[in-house]
Amino acid sequence: MDVVVQGPAGRLVAKLWEPEGHIAPRAVAVFCHPHPLYGGTMDNKVVFRAARGLQHAGVAVLRFDFRGVRRSEGVHDGRGGEVDDLGAALDWMVARYPGVELWAGGFSFGSRTAVQRALVDPRIQRLVLVALPVLAFDCAYFARIAIPAIVVMGERDTYGTLPELRRQFPDLPPSIEAIEIANAGHFFDDQTHELQETVRAYAARSLASTGTTS
Repeated sequence: MDVVVQGPAGRLVAKLWEPEGHIAPRAVAVFCHPHPLYGGTMDNKVVFRAARGLQHAGVAVLRFDFRGVRRSEGVHDGRGGEVDDLGAALDWMVARYPGVELWAGGFSFGSRTAVQRALVDPRIQRLVLVALPVLAFDCAYFARIAIPAIVVMGERDTYGTLPELRRQFPDLPPSIEAIEIANAGHFFDDQTHELQETVRAYAARSLASTGTTS
């Protein structure tokens, strides 16, 4: 379903996927795309597959284009406005699904954005992060995350690997699950279906462990 979210810098174009079979969502998530200045959009294949994995686990998931991307209004200015865009998307999901557990996530730049938002938004109860770019950007604030999360890293990702994640963050709590996909680069070129299944399985386990039912 195509939707429009009113963001702080103007209208944000978005797409909503609800669980198949007309079942009530077991959780709701907003999933963010990679860097706006390097071709990132909500239709990126990694974003698409991760979101599909969430949907197949029974999660309603919203993807959206950040400010200044394609038909979304506003301009990327390098000052972190995308964190506020995510906040507006989360507001939209909370209004549509009141009382349902709220998740956030993203790919690459989008994963950093989700982490930054989670540090200031107590509504977010879980993170789904793909290719957190710990070699390309300062992600030190990730150490402050206290909510459950999954971080999926590619073995051959030049922007960040699982060993580098563990080196930078040796004291992550057990509630943060880190997974490596073998032979995958930053864009998971031949492993997008494996990525989708990894996200789906994590989401299903998480919902089962909290006793959330459809």
